[in-house]
Amino acid sequence: MPYQRKTPEELLLTISKLHRGRLKILIGAVSGSGKTYHLLQEGLQLNKDGIDVVIGLLSTPLRPETAELADGLECVPSLLQGGVDLDALVERNPEVVLVDGLAHINRPGSRFYDRLGEVKFLLDRGISVITSINVYELDGIDETVLKWMDIQATHTVPADTLELADEVRLIDVSPETMLGRLEAGLLGDAAHPAMAQRGNLAILRELSLRLVAEGVNDMLEKHRGEKGLSGPSGASETILVTAQYVVNGSLYVRRGRQIARRLNGELLVAAYVPPGKTLSKEEQAIKRSIMKMTEKADGSFEELPQPPRRKLPAALAQYAADRQATRIVMGHSKKSRWQQLLQGSLADSVLRRLEKVDLLLMADLAEHEGERIMPVRQRGDSKRELFRRFSMEEKERQIASYRRGELKVYIGAAPGVGKTYTMLAEANLLLAKGVDVVIGLVETHGRADTLGKIGLLPIIERQVIPYKGTSLEEMDVDAIIRRNPEVVLVDELAHTNVPGSTRKKRYEDVVQLLEHGISVISTMNIQHIESLNDAVEQLTGVRVRETVPDAILRLADQVELIDVTPQMLQSRMREGKIYAMAKVEQALGAFFSTGNLIALRELALREVADDVDERLESWDRRQTLRGELRRREIIFVAVDIRSGAEQLVRRGFRTAYRLKAEWRVHYVHDGSEWSPGDAAKRDSVMKLVERLGGKFETSLTASKKHVAETLLTAASQAKATQLVIGQPARSMVGNWLKGNTVRKLLRLGRHMDVLIVARQTK
Repeated sequence: MPYQRKTPEELLLTISKLHRGRLKILIGAVSGSGKTYHLLQEGLQLNKDGIDVVIGLLSTPLRPETAELADGLECVPSLLQGGVDLDALVERNPEVVLVDGLAHINRPGSRFYDRLGEVKFLLDRGISVITSINVYELDGIDETVLKWMDIQATHTVPADTLELADEVRLIDVSPETMLGRLEAGLLGDAAHPAMAQRGNLAILRELSLRLVAEGVNDMLEKHRGEKGLSGPSGASETILVTAQYVVNGSLYVRRGRQIARRLNGELLVAAYVPPGKTLSKEEQAIKRSIMKMTEKADGSFEELPQPPRRKLPAALAQYAADRQATRIVMGHSKKSRWQQLLQGSLADSVLRRLEKVDLLLMADLAEHEGERIMPVRQRGDSKRELFRRFSMEEKERQIASYRRGELKVYIGAAPGVGKTYTMLAEANLLLAKGVDVVIGLVETHGRADTLGKIGLLPIIERQVIPYKGTSLEEMDVDAIIRRNPEVVLVDELAHTNVPGSTRKKRYEDVVQLLEHGISVISTMNIQHIESLNDAVEQLTGVRVRETVPDAILRLADQVELIDVTPQMLQSRMREGKIYAMAKVEQALGAFFSTGNLIALRELALREVADDVDERLESWDRRQTLRGELRRREIIFVAVDIRSGAEQLVRRGFRTAYRLKAEWRVHYVHDGSEWSPGDAAKRDSVMKLVERLGGKFETSLTASKKHVAETLLTAASQAKATQLVIGQPARSMVGNWLKGNTVRKLLRLGRHMDVLIVARQTK
C-alpha cells in the first residue's frame, strides 16, 4: 500500500537483492523451440550495450544459425564431465553468464547435484544468469504431460523455480513450425516420438502459455497492490459461485466450473451457512459433493457465516470485490412478483452493489423442465459420415481451401516487442531455402536492427495514391498478385489504408492475397483484436480505433506470440528503439507504463493460449485442456442502441466463441422515427455484429413497457439458452427507465441463464 513503511524483514530482503545477481529464465514448450538461439541473442544485445557477458554452458549440438551467434561471445569452457566450471566463472567474474538447460542433472562427483544448484551459486556471488528450461521440466507440469502424452521428463526442478527469477520470458513456437524443424532434421535424433504429433505439441504449448500467464498475473496483482488499485484488472477471469446445500445445489458449481474452464479462469465457491446450524446428513453429502467438484477443478471452497438477510447482498458484493471476482454465478430468485416487492430480491440487491463484476443468474432446469438434463459426451463422427458423398458446394469449398494461401500472424503485447524483426528473420531463412518470398510492406519505424534484417529480400514497390494535392503510399496488392510469389510479408495487419485505396483495411488486402494462392506472414498487437477492445480500454484507459475482426485471426493457419518482459520493452524504449527520444518519457508514463505492459502481456498470453486450445479442440475434442463441451448453447444479446451496445456485442461474441455457441443480437424498437444520431449508432452496431460473425435482428413494440416481453418472446423463438443484458444505470432516472425492464427480464426469464454484464468504468 502507498506510504506503508517496510518491515525489517522486507528491508533486509531488499538489501540482500542488491548483492545478488539477476536471474532470467527463457521457457519453451519443447526442446528445439529456439530457447538457446534467443539466449544468445539476448547475450549479444547486452554485450553490445556494454555489459560483460560470457557463455558458461550451451546445449549441443547447435543449429548453424545458433552456432553463428555463439561465435560472437566469449566462452568459458565447461568441465570435462560436462558441468559448469564455477571456479573459472567466479575468477573471470563477468556481469552475466549464459547457462543453457536449467533442469540438467550433473554427473556423480560434481559440486552440485543439478544445474539449478550451480545457477544459485553464481547468483549468490553477484553474477547474473540467463538460462532456459522446457515447461515439462517443472514439478507438477511433468505429471500433466505424463498423463496426456506419456512423456517422462529426465529431471525436473521445483515448481517454485520460476518464482526465483527476476524475469521469465516465453519462447513461443507453433506446432507447425516445430514439425517443420523436425522434418528438416534440425532437432537431431533425440526427439521423443510423441513430439512428432501436432496435438501433443499444442498441449505443451498451451501449458507453457498458461503457466507464464499465471506468473504475469501475480506480477500484475502485486503492482496494482503497490499502486493502491482495487477491483479486478480485467486481464483474467475469476468465477465466484454461491452454493447452497440443497438438491441440485451442486449444479451451480458444475456450471461455474464449466465457465471457469472455458474462460480459463479461477473458480471460487462460497457457501453461506447460518451460524451455529448443524448440517443434516443430506446437507453434509451435498457439501462433500460440492467440495470434491471444486477440488477437481483446482478451485477453492469456503464456508462462511450467513449474515442477516438484509446484509447478505452487501456481504456477497464485498466478498466478490475482496477476491477480485469478475463474475458471480447464482440461481434465479424463486419469489413471486409480490414477494419481491415486499421483501426484495437477493439478485436485484446484489446487482445494485456490484462494481466491474458480471452476474450470471442460472436457470434451474429441474423446475422448468421437470428434470435436469445431465451432461453427456458429444459423439464423434459416425462411420456413415466417412462414406457420405460431398455435395457440389462442399467440393467447391474444399477446392478453394486447397488453393488458398497460408496465413501466419506474429502477435505481441505492444509495439516494439520484435514482431517485424522476427518476421524478417523467418523470411530470410525461407529465402535461403529457395522459397520465393518478397516484402509487400514492412514498417521499420527507423529501427536500425529491423532495417538491417531486410537483407536480400526483394521489395515490391508501394502504390502511390494521389490525395488532396499530395501523394500517399500504400501496399500495391495488384503488383504482388502479378509478381505471384510463394510468400509475401505484410506488416501491421490492423492498418487502415489511405483514402483512395481499393479496400479500406489492410486485413482485407491480406484476404485478397490469400484467395490468389499467395501465403502471407503478418504482424499485429493484442490490443487490435476487435472483441478485446473494451478489455484493453479498461486495462489501459486507451480506446484503440484500428481493430481486426476475430475471424481474421481464426483464418490464420499459425499464430505465434512474441513475448517480451516489461523490463526489456521499457529498456528498448529508453534507448530510442521504439519511439523517437522526444516521445519516450510521455510513452513510459502512459501506454508503456509498467502496469499497462504487464496487463497487456497477460492478455496476450491468455488469448494465444485460448487460440491454441481452440485449434486443439478442432483437431480432437477429447484433447482440449479446458474440457469437452456438454451442452449446446445459443447466446441472445439484448442491446440498447443508445447505451453500451458495442460492449455487450463484444462480450456476447466472446461468450459464444468460448462456448462454441450460435449467437445473435436483438434490439426492440418502439416504432418512432430514427434520429440521425441513433441511426448512426444502430448502423455502427450492425457493422460490428457483422464483423464478428453474428446476426443482428430487430423487433417492434407498441410501448416501452413491453420491451421485456418482446425480447423474451424473440429469445424463446431463437431457443436461447443464455440471455446477455447490460447492468442498469445507478441514477434514479436510469433505474426508472431501464431498471424496470431489467427487473422484469429477470422475473420473466427464469427459464434461461441470464448474464448481466457490468457497466464499463474507466
